[in-house]
Amino acid sequence: MSVQPITAAHQQSSVSRQATISQQLAEFGAGLSYDNIPQSVRECAKFHILDVIGTALAATHYDFAKHALSGLLGIAEGGSNSVIGMGVRLPLRDAVLLNGILAHGLDYDDTHPEAIVHPTCSTFPCALGLAEHIDAAGKDLLTAYILGVDVATRVGIAAKGHMHTAGFHTTGLAGHFGCVMVAGKLFNLAPQKLVMAQGLAGSTSSAVSEHRADGAWNKRMHPGWAGVGGITAAALARGGFIGTKKIYEGADGLFRSHTGDKFKDVDLEAMTRDLGKTWLIEEVAVKPYPICHLLHACADAALALRRKHNLKPQDIVKARALLHPETFHYVAEPADMRRRPVSDYMAKFSVQFVVAACFVRGKFGFAELETDALNDAEILALAQRVSHEADPESQFPKYFSGGVVVTTKDGRELVHMEKINRGAGERALTGDEIAAKYMENAGLAISRGRAERIRDAVLDIERHSARALGRLLAGQ
Repeated sequence: MSVQPITAAHQQSSVSRQATISQQLAEFGAGLSYDNIPQSVRECAKFHILDVIGTALAATHYDFAKHALSGLLGIAEGGSNSVIGMGVRLPLRDAVLLNGILAHGLDYDDTHPEAIVHPTCSTFPCALGLAEHIDAAGKDLLTAYILGVDVATRVGIAAKGHMHTAGFHTTGLAGHFGCVMVAGKLFNLAPQKLVMAQGLAGSTSSAVSEHRADGAWNKRMHPGWAGVGGITAAALARGGFIGTKKIYEGADGLFRSHTGDKFKDVDLEAMTRDLGKTWLIEEVAVKPYPICHLLHACADAALALRRKHNLKPQDIVKARALLHPETFHYVAEPADMRRRPVSDYMAKFSVQFVVAACFVRGKFGFAELETDALNDAEILALAQRVSHEADPESQFPKYFSGGVVVTTKDGRELVHMEKINRGAGERALTGDEIAAKYMENAGLAISRGRAERIRDAVLDIERHSARALGRLLAGQ
């Protein structure tokens, strides 16, 4: 949504045209205040926070969360920071890492479609952890979070998908820069030091996508590590440690080093375009399914065909999932591996499995990622008949378009396409729908009464301190 320029945006215009990207972002971030941000943007941000808290609470129900906690407890020494839904306290950066793992671990957190970045799973744990640590007000937490989402999302938009195709998880990379802005804002860094902080964050940013080959858990830790890196970089800069000034556009900077021969296509101007005028959090989509966002249109298409034509798995000779070719390596190839996922996490990134499960079970939720579903003979048999093709009318990367074409035993060809994935753009989920999703997820881990208290506190975050919110989330 476009709004009238605000004070912080005017500050940006005072920076010379020769200013580096990090200088422009630093001037904007340092000058940003709660009152500068339109109320509609603040309200939108609260629902995104609520959504990720629900996802994090649900994640405590799963083994990866327990193993992460066990590992961190083995090295943690003291600490007073809260962990969402776990009732323990850890040192600041350990708590941020674990909360980030919880936020992203189910792959049910929000995504900016064009950026292909999950912004809230890194920026909110970072904002919560540091704001709790310094006992900041809820207003300050919210302001820093909105700033972080904007910057992390800009990194993804500028990259134009080329970080993904080069083998990196853009969420993890972009998250470092969103989180360093969060931390710098909460530390109240002057612009010069916020420039240095961004430069230092470039040396901690890492997120390799090799996990796709075997369904490993690496991706789950990337957003939390971004929070750790962001806080560390901001703290070093606050202490006077010198960071590079051209971390984005430099000869060995983020974009040149992470996009390879596609650097010429990078849109560096997206990093600062319309700062303070267009608030990118309003473009971030909330997920209706706990699977990779690239697959939501195909899931909706399969379910629509099933309902409309009363299809049974035995009616389907073959099904073709239509996606943008740039997403094939992420959710469809190699096809043989995708058709028989060895873990719930691999299943989340398999268009063959997701489409087959939708046709067999008529829904896709957490239950379709349990062991019995992964071993369901009917789902696996149908997955062998699911192939993938290019969607010639895809609106990717603006939206995660997709669809399914079914050939039936009686010779019919049935088609359903989704040009705009549900949850994005004009199909964005409403506040009531997000709140309902939150309550369903929270219900996996906590009582309804406690879930309602958390919901009410988040939607009225200005009246609460970050420390009080952290204790409420932890159940303490």
